Amino acid sequence: MSDIDPAAVPIRPAATVMLVRDAQDGVSGVEVFMLRRTLRATFAGGAYVFPGGRVDVGDAAEAMEGVCDGLVDARASELLQIESGGLAFWVAAIRECFEEAGVLLARSVVDGEVVRFDDPSVAARFSAARPAIHDSSLGLVDLCAREGLRLTTDQIFYTAHWITPLGESRRFDTRFFLARAPAAQEPLHDDGETIASLWVRPSDALARERAGELMMLPPTIACLEFLEPHGTADHALAAAAAIVAPPRLLPKIAAMLVDGKPTMLFPGDHGYDDLP
Repeated sequence: MSDIDPAAVPIRPAATVMLVRDAQDGVSGVEVFMLRRTLRATFAGGAYVFPGGRVDVGDAAEAMEGVCDGLVDARASELLQIESGGLAFWVAAIRECFEEAGVLLARSVVDGEVVRFDDPSVAARFSAARPAIHDSSLGLVDLCAREGLRLTTDQIFYTAHWITPLGESRRFDTRFFLARAPAAQEPLHDDGETIASLWVRPSDALARERAGELMMLPPTIACLEFLEPHGTADHALAAAAAIVAPPRLLPKIAAMLVDGKPTMLFPGDHGYDDLP
């Protein structure tokens, strides 16, 4: 980065989605699905994250609005407090979730039920579609048309807005969403961009991060802290649905280092306003 002007690094739009379910061990609580990024990744290599990535041009295609349930671009843009193009963030979250975790947040146009992969022939068909969506040889709108589906954008809730701090080699303007994991779809990392995955209670994930077992970025930690108090997936989703205009959070990198890592300052922290 010494030869690069930090202010010249473009800020790319991105979306990520937390998939939650009720804890499977018979004890009340929520579990969230997390992926480990490949160690070769330029940005956040080895970190545990939620499924997500950049908003692509295709995510903003006009035809996408026709396969989105209960949400149009005007309303999505209003929720994100931007002039237009807001629906593309929901679409990107759904597309990236399918590419990275194999979970498709969509429902049948026939019966309104969320798509299921417990039929082996259906699972095989969507498994073949996953890499095709990733390499853009198949569009998400075309997959919906072929399979008779609509995206469940009405059940995906906007919860947080983070921007990568100045000084990083890659910067993202990321919107975070929350959705219920479909009952008959089992997420799994792709062994490409992601190399491991797990279902974990937010409190356990936070404890493992503090112990140095799981590497995480500040936005991921903050999202886990949001999920931690909720005893069921229903409660977490209701809390997310009640959020209105989450603040834009832009951390700043302070000069001092802790354990070799730059200390982050956040809006309201002492010294934040003094940093560029």
